[in-house]
Order: sequence, then C-alpha cells, then structure tokens
Amino acid sequence: MKTTGYAAQAADALLAPFDFERRALRPNDVAMEVLYCGICHTDLHQARNDWGWSQYPLVPGHEIVGRVIAVGAGVTRHNIGDAVAVGCIIDSCQHCDQCHKGEEQLCRHTVTQTYNDRDRITGERTYGGYSKHLVVREEFVLRVPKGLDLARTAPLLCAGITTYSPLRTWNVGPGSRVGVMGLGGLGHMAVKLAVGLGADVTVMSRSSHKEADALALGADRLLVSSDDAAMAKAQSTFDLIIDTIPVKHDLNTYVPLLDIDSTLVLVGQIGPLAEPSTVPLVMGRRRIAGSPIGGIAETQEMLDFCARKNILPDCEMIAMDQINAAFVRLERSDVRYRFVIDMASLPAPAAA
Repeated sequence: MKTTGYAAQAADALLAPFDFERRALRPNDVAMEVLYCGICHTDLHQARNDWGWSQYPLVPGHEIVGRVIAVGAGVTRHNIGDAVAVGCIIDSCQHCDQCHKGEEQLCRHTVTQTYNDRDRITGERTYGGYSKHLVVREEFVLRVPKGLDLARTAPLLCAGITTYSPLRTWNVGPGSRVGVMGLGGLGHMAVKLAVGLGADVTVMSRSSHKEADALALGADRLLVSSDDAAMAKAQSTFDLIIDTIPVKHDLNTYVPLLDIDSTLVLVGQIGPLAEPSTVPLVMGRRRIAGSPIGGIAETQEMLDFCARKNILPDCEMIAMDQINAAFVRLERSDVRYRFVIDMASLPAPAAA
C-alpha cells in the first residue's frame, strides 16, 4: 500500500514529507486510515536520537486513531468502517507467560514497537502514525468505544494507559491517597484517571502557579514541593505517588511522603536519576518502582473506562506541517496538555 507521512531523516533534521510503502495485508492484518495521531515526548526523543537507538528514516507516532479500510482473510475482531486505535506496540511473541497473561508489553521475547523497530516476520522497518495509513495485526488493534471524541482519543493510547496501568496495578480506588508529580501530558491524565477511580488526589509542583490548573482537572489540592513546612506535614500520607517528570530529578524529597508499604512509581524519566537515599525506603518499607504501558486487554479496559466516565485529555489540534514547531513547543513544555495531529491535513501520496 503506497502511503505518505512525515519522517526525520537524521537526528539533526526537521521532519519532512516522506512517501513509503505499507506491507500487503497478511491474513490477520487490519489496514486503517489514520485520522488523528497524538504527539508524545517519546516522539521528540526518538526523532533526535536522544536514547541512541533511532533508525532513519523515522516516522514517529504511537497514539493513533483511525478507521478500518481493509481486513485480512482471517480477521474476526474488526470490520471495515470500525473506529479503531493503535498504541505503542504492534506485536509480541504471543506465546510466553507474559503474553498469555495479557501483559504483552512485558513480552519475554521483546515487543515490536509501533515505530523505530523491525517487523517480527520480515525484518522491515516499522513506521508510526504520522502517516495516512497503518497496517497492524488484529490482536493489537483496539476498539474505540462509542461516545469517545475521536479527535481527543489518541493520547489515551500512550499518556492514558501509561498512567492508568499503575493505578490499576496498585489497586487505586475510593479512599486511595494518590500523589502526582508533574502536570504535563502524563500528569494531567494521571489526575483525571485517579479522580475517576475515586481517589483523593494531590498534585505536586515546585511552585503554586499550577494550583488553579490542578484543581480544574479534578485534583483535591496542590502540594508545593519547595515548601519545607508543607512537605514535612505531608510525610507518610500517600498510598501511591505517580512520578511523571520526564527529565533527571531527585526523588529524595518525595519518598518520605509515602506511607508504610507504599510505592512511588516512575512513568516519566527513562534514564539516570539522582542517587536516592535508602533511609526512608528501609525505615518505612517504602518502594520505588517503574511501570511501562499496559497490555492490550488493559488498554481496552482503559478506553472503555474513559468512555463511561467521559475522561479525555486536554488537547491542542495541529496540522501535519506544524509538527516541527510543535516539537519546539513540546521541548519547552508549551502545551496544555497534548498535541494531536489532524491527519486530514496531510496531502495524499505522490503519484507513482
């Protein structure tokens, strides 16, 4: 299938139009027209090779919403015309213990990422959702429930499931005391989802200037981490803290806020952190943990939950040719809270 998208050709290059071929449908494949694609901070890191493993040309995008335009002969879960979504992974081994548990994101034999990866069968490069079309095996295509605004659903496929999964893993519900570090693309979803689950939610920020935003999102309060007296008063008062901060930072300020047997879970920073002190961990039997996205079943559960609760990200819609300006703004946190690309703005592929 001939299609078009936007790609980075090198770490120091701007994203630009890129025509390429999607594979012919296998019996278990779904082809979709991409309607909307969210912009994740990961897209920026990958395009610029910040983590050292980018392959070029690189078509980013793993927050994808579209409509089915064709299905393989063996497909049973989706039909032409269905509203569907694809997240961060598009394949796994399907036979290890984690895949059998519905934890494909933890596949023992590694997952296939939606972009900047290699197809498990052919080895061809995977290209993401900054494109007109996508072809994915049906097990990794999700159903968009009726009632969800398609234009605002895309960020749920990364920011939504990345924060929903630890909330479910650590059994957050009515009466749970949840702290959220950072109020960006991930943090604002953590607040909305924790509130939806019935938790008492506190946003943690270095200053009070985000208090109005935190309260508008449904949080019960804002805790200023630079206020020593307020932080001392808040010690041992949280069951779970979700750390969405995407850059290197110091956890020592926050770990004492956990109650006994409670957890601070990292979902933002990938890479080194400031050295943590073991004192509050040992003395309070506290934990620092990490969490990636959820599995396919949990992601579908999250979408259904958001439809029931009318939980959607706060989005700014852009055209495809605004992507480089959006990357600049994303780097300086100048968005509230997720960019979404309207793929109707992408011209059709050039004629052969």
